[in-house]
Amino acid sequence: MTRQLLLIGAGHAHAFVLEAFAQRPDKAVSITVVSDSHFAAYSGSVPAWLSGECTLRETQMDIAVLCQRAGARFIASPAVALCTSERQVTLVDGSVIAFDVASFNVGSTLALPQVIAPQSDEGIGPKGIEESTPPTLLAMRPLSSLHHRWQALREEVAKLPAGAHQNVVSVGGGAAGCETLMSALAQLRQQRPDIHWQGELISAAKTLLPGAGWLPRWLTARALKRGSVRIHTGVRGRALVPGGVQTDTGNHIAADIVLWATGAVGQTWLQQTALPLDEQGFIPVDTSLEVIGQSGIFAAGDCAALRSSPLPKAGVYAVRMGPVLAENLRAACHGKQLTPWQPPRRVLALIGTGDGHAIASRGAIGFSGRWVWQWKKRIDARFIARFNPPFND
Repeated sequence: MTRQLLLIGAGHAHAFVLEAFAQRPDKAVSITVVSDSHFAAYSGSVPAWLSGECTLRETQMDIAVLCQRAGARFIASPAVALCTSERQVTLVDGSVIAFDVASFNVGSTLALPQVIAPQSDEGIGPKGIEESTPPTLLAMRPLSSLHHRWQALREEVAKLPAGAHQNVVSVGGGAAGCETLMSALAQLRQQRPDIHWQGELISAAKTLLPGAGWLPRWLTARALKRGSVRIHTGVRGRALVPGGVQTDTGNHIAADIVLWATGAVGQTWLQQTALPLDEQGFIPVDTSLEVIGQSGIFAAGDCAALRSSPLPKAGVYAVRMGPVLAENLRAACHGKQLTPWQPPRRVLALIGTGDGHAIASRGAIGFSGRWVWQWKKRIDARFIARFNPPFND
């Protein structure tokens, strides 16, 4: 009897699942993948794309071709509903897919800031109407649609008058917030060198890169300052208001463009399902990556919350989960024992600084240089090539 394996989403972990079934075909398992696009971005390469060093396609994995390689059916329509009792998923196009075993790898989204519109024309500053409207918002998640939002922002930048002053504020002091701000500023400065660009970074934590050692934090702070970025630590961005960002203490930070890179939450449609969710809307899983209380349903990557050890929302963990997820999905299809996944105690973070350099951070260890950026680009290129044709079988 053929078992129906449904992969919901096309994240990093599911790329490993498709690779595993391509290398070890299983006639007893029929695989279907549902996603909103034939291509899936590799998060590690996004900063290089933002800074203009590579094309969007060079950051992507060809999920449709991966499915062909694995003998899987690909449906370019994302899931919008799940019935656990009937073991079926409804797609945005209205079709219903039944499954025996399912896996979620749908990433995360962001809790967007409140936008407070002006009440009247009173109090408009010397910049006039520009200060009467909230700044332009660029949300850094969900990753799958970031290219649309980035393109729209660049089109707005193209319309700015020469000599204008633009303050770009990133809300989020983790590695993603620091890296995306430096990368985005590099591209914007290249696109419009006739504009005066200033960057600011707001971190709710008392330091940059919470959890990293002092040396990686110092190197990151140095890179930000070299990029003309002012740093505000111990400050939480709360809302977008006319002319800037309002903090949780009621203060105002002037901004024309806001990069929102904090407050990761689960996909909103999951709230309408019978899946157990934590306070942030993520799917709790045990060490086998099986959803708590839901036999035969798994989750990996950003959308999952490992009950035994909370993890940061970073692509490196989805990559590490991938091979074990593949083995456990195969085992679940055959009714065999599942294998526990052990998260790494420390991971290597390579943070691009937008100027052809990068910072390496692993625990208390940190170093930087142009060679680190070249090293990062080689690692990312090898990963993306692994999941794009031609394949090395």
